[in-house]
Amino acid sequence: MSCEGVYPHHLQGICTDGEFIYWSFTTTLVKTDLDGKLLKKIPVVNHHGDLCFHDGKLYVAVNLGEFNNPSGNANSWVYIYNANTLEETSRHEVQEVFHGAGGMGVRNGNFFVVGGLPDSIEENYVYEYNDQFEFQKKHIVKSGHTHLGIQTATFANDRWWFGCYGSPAILLVTDTEFQMIGRYEFNCSLGIEGLPDGRLLSASGHCDKATGCNGSVRIVVPDEEDGLRSLITEGDALK
Repeated sequence: MSCEGVYPHHLQGICTDGEFIYWSFTTTLVKTDLDGKLLKKIPVVNHHGDLCFHDGKLYVAVNLGEFNNPSGNANSWVYIYNANTLEETSRHEVQEVFHGAGGMGVRNGNFFVVGGLPDSIEENYVYEYNDQFEFQKKHIVKSGHTHLGIQTATFANDRWWFGCYGSPAILLVTDTEFQMIGRYEFNCSLGIEGLPDGRLLSASGHCDKATGCNGSVRIVVPDEEDGLRSLITEGDALK
């Protein structure tokens, strides 16, 4: 299923409340129905990354500084939007995300922010916040290096799913305590989201210098050998 429209910058993440899909295109926040029909879009500051839905609101990982700098120099935030109207309701600093906030997920009312990573580091980090965005803990994922860190995150099927860039792109799967379950060659670096029935949505997209960037999602399911596998092809309906 494809998101209606093209946008100036590439897709960073997706989430859904079961009725609508929300897309973060770096500088544009988009709301569609489950068929991809555009319902609303708003311009947002560069760089809006991956996002999650919780209790009627969208939570977006935002970095206003540098990514992947060994000395930090990031400026990490979470921006919060009303999911119905896409109006911004608040924003919170998450400056503990040292290499730049790029993605996030939610579990049991707490929020987990992921982000950039310098080339020299052989593990990833997940930063946990409570519902007031008070910092709780920095979790270490013994994943080995992934290019530019972790881009997308979701908690589903009692485990964490993390999408990473790379050639090939990498999927990391961990348990609830961020202990590694598996590292797979599967591309969900532009979005990964759990569905209530145990399936997941995996996003992809393409950019053309002349026309802009697009996005689409496909349904995937857990797979012991490959981490995830496609259930239907892109372009099929989600319902």
